[in-house]
Parts: sequence; structure tokens; C-alpha cells
Amino acid sequence: MDKTERKAWNANHKTLKEMLRRPEKHEEAVQLFLTQHSLLHTISNQESLAAALLDDLTESTFRKYPVKRPDTKNSIAWHLWHVTRIEDMTMNILVAGRKQVLSTANWLEQLHIPFEHSGNDMSEADIAKLSKEIDFKALLLYRQAVGKHTQEIISQLEAGQFRLKVESDRINRLFKEKAVAEDSTWLAEYWSKKTIAGLVLMPATRHIFLHLNKCIRIKERHQKMVDLRDGKEAVKRI
Repeated sequence: MDKTERKAWNANHKTLKEMLRRPEKHEEAVQLFLTQHSLLHTISNQESLAAALLDDLTESTFRKYPVKRPDTKNSIAWHLWHVTRIEDMTMNILVAGRKQVLSTANWLEQLHIPFEHSGNDMSEADIAKLSKEIDFKALLLYRQAVGKHTQEIISQLEAGQFRLKVESDRINRLFKEKAVAEDSTWLAEYWSKKTIAGLVLMPATRHIFLHLNKCIRIKERHQKMVDLRDGKEAVKRI
């Protein structure tokens, strides 16, 4: 996605917000959501923001922590883990009331990390551990699985359901299943005030969009610095 396509994504997100308020626009809203959401994942053959991030992404760039950015110091690994966990728990627990994707297929074992929560309020030591140890390929497969589940969930909603509030027992499940850390009660409280439409507009779309853009900026800066370093070293050898 280039700058023009990102602007179009933002414009379509505003249109989606308006559609979600109108039950008579339900089918159109679902289709627009599926398009917007697909542009944040690699679950289809179309060009996406996720694909732009992964293009030429090196493992050292993926794992680098901390990074020097005014809006984040967290690694790309952490950002991808964070948005995927948020999407998994909000869509599967809060919207659909079913199992998280993380609870299937031994994902934690495949990912080689001990963390089940969203990564909010995570210590620097734990971010460093996650950045170093998470399995890159498994994380991408987990993201893909979460994305597919989200599209199934939203496609199965009926007209009027976007207006429904999140059920309190589903909020409680976030803590029982260690999806949200005890230190991050503010996050559960924030979601408890949302409608299904609110969850669709932020965790499932715009939240991912914002974090992927951060990741791309991290990648571009880090790999530019590597190129400059390599260039200087090459000059020294001449």
C-alpha cells in the first residue's frame, strides 16, 4: 500500500463508521469491513499493508529492541504479537463468545513464548524476551489464522448486532483466560463500554492499521541505518 492507498483506507474507514450505525446498511458494512480488514492481513493474494511490512523484512529488524522512534521503542515482533492478541481476544471472546485462536493448535508452544496476554503494560525485560524468542514464522501463521476467524465472525453477524454492547461475562473471561494482564484492568474497562461496532472500528481495523504503519517506519529506519553502516564499512575497505 502506497500513500494514496493508505489515504483511501482512511476514507473508507470513515464510511464504514457511518454504515455501522445503520442496520439497513448491514450487508454493505460487512463487505466494506472485509475489504478493509483484508488490507491489514496476508490472508488473500491482494497487496496489503501487512505484505508491505513483510517485504524484505529481515529477522534482525523484526527482533530489534529497543527501537529509536518518537512514537514507540517496541520491536516489530512485539507490535505484531500485540495487534494479533488484541484482535484474537476481542473478536473471539467479546464479539463471538467462543474460544480464542490462541487456545487451539498449541499456538503458545509453536510461538516459543510464555505470554498469553495482550502485551499492554509489559515490562521491558519481557518485551526483550518476546522480541528475542518468538518464532517469526509461527507468529505470521497465527496472525493469518486470527484474521480468517475474524472474517468468519463478522460475516455471520446479523443486522442490528453491531449495536449490541459487550456482555459483562465475556469481559470477565479476559481475566480468567489470562488474555488481559491484571495490571491492565483499564483495557477491559475500555472495551466494556464498547458496542460490537466499536470493536470492529478499533481493535479489528484501525488499531492494526496504526501499528502496521509504526512497524513500517521502524523497518525503513533500521534497514536504512544498516545500509549506511554497510556502506561506510565498504568505503573503509577500499
